[in-house]
Amino acid sequence: MPLMKSWVESANAADHPFPLNNLPCGVFSTDTLAPRCGVAIGDMILDMARAEEAGQIALDGGPFFTEPAWNALMEAGPGVWGHLRAQLMDLLAEGLPARDKIEGFLVPQAGATMHLPFRVAEYTDFYAGRHHATNVGTMFRGAENALPPNWLHIPIGYNGRASSVVVSGTPVRRPWGQLKGPNDDAPRFAPSARFDLELEMGAIVGQPSDGPVTVEEADAMIFGYVLLNDWSARDIQAWEYQPLGPFQAKATATSIGPWIVTKAALEPFRVPTPAREVELLPHLRDAGPMLYDLDLRVTLAPEGKGASEIARTNYREMYYSSAQQLAHHTTAGCPMRVGDLLGSGTISGAEKHQRGSLLELSWGGKEPVELDGGETRSFLEDGDTLTLHGAAHGDGYTVGFGTCTGTLLPALEDPYAR
Repeated sequence: MPLMKSWVESANAADHPFPLNNLPCGVFSTDTLAPRCGVAIGDMILDMARAEEAGQIALDGGPFFTEPAWNALMEAGPGVWGHLRAQLMDLLAEGLPARDKIEGFLVPQAGATMHLPFRVAEYTDFYAGRHHATNVGTMFRGAENALPPNWLHIPIGYNGRASSVVVSGTPVRRPWGQLKGPNDDAPRFAPSARFDLELEMGAIVGQPSDGPVTVEEADAMIFGYVLLNDWSARDIQAWEYQPLGPFQAKATATSIGPWIVTKAALEPFRVPTPAREVELLPHLRDAGPMLYDLDLRVTLAPEGKGASEIARTNYREMYYSSAQQLAHHTTAGCPMRVGDLLGSGTISGAEKHQRGSLLELSWGGKEPVELDGGETRSFLEDGDTLTLHGAAHGDGYTVGFGTCTGTLLPALEDPYAR
């Protein structure tokens, strides 16, 4: 599919993340506008609340944009999603007479404040990248026992906290927790010293379910995807995770990008999952290409200094797709809600520079990562700003996710020292 040109000129650059082919969904505010739904087109945001109120966006079952969240539109279902995309393309396409009707509803992205784009109902994180799972397992259990026996049969996951999901740009505070080194007789309560990032994609459930769904049905339930950084306290996790898994180590924050790239925008970039070493049970088998060819990068900027790229990988490296994760989530009868968020798990590739966490990049701290200015990192230091970047590249155009950014703040004074 070639670039679809818009009368919004900034949208027509081959490297711009928000061409007419994309039309990602977000929530924004300005000094004069309260938070509201918007769609990115080039350097501008289309104010969906005003466009709908003026009748330029008219969808059966509406209005959908009276609140600053995309949940109402998602709940309306894939038919309405498709109708909205068609109307937006009619309004924004080059050569069509809609410019005078909606130009007044465009707001510059520069100066706009972005908010969470949807109300997060629940949050589940997975451990579904084979390279990541192999790297971590090798570090802690040895190469011969890197993958647990169940890993090639099911996408392993755990339920996280929706309350800790924050939008890009929100600072993250270094957490306190129980820490116990291998030579310590007892744990101590202290700030995490091995705080880390996790490069992930988040899938947003746009349709509810009640009972098991197939992989194909699960794929149809997904509204879109966001960049996701599942911040992780590795030292807290090392002490707490046996036998039930992560808890406080993953409860500090999960940052998501402000723009939801819809599944419709990603259709041209579908790719298959990797070859299966063990055939999956029928209810989890691939239903066609279920991953996407998305280039992903991580940059790290120490406080007051420039950013260095520390990782570059691709979403196609995942072993299980979001549709398979969602289908597995429902097998025991768990109802899924509109606004559920599924983290893909850390996305790493086979090469060292493709590792999506500092735990892997520094191999547990034994091989510190060198930044462009000469500093090194084994884990994150106070003041570090992490930025995730993601985009798919088509025939003369880009479908981008924007960025997902967070700055690590120092730990508070001992919260129990009263």
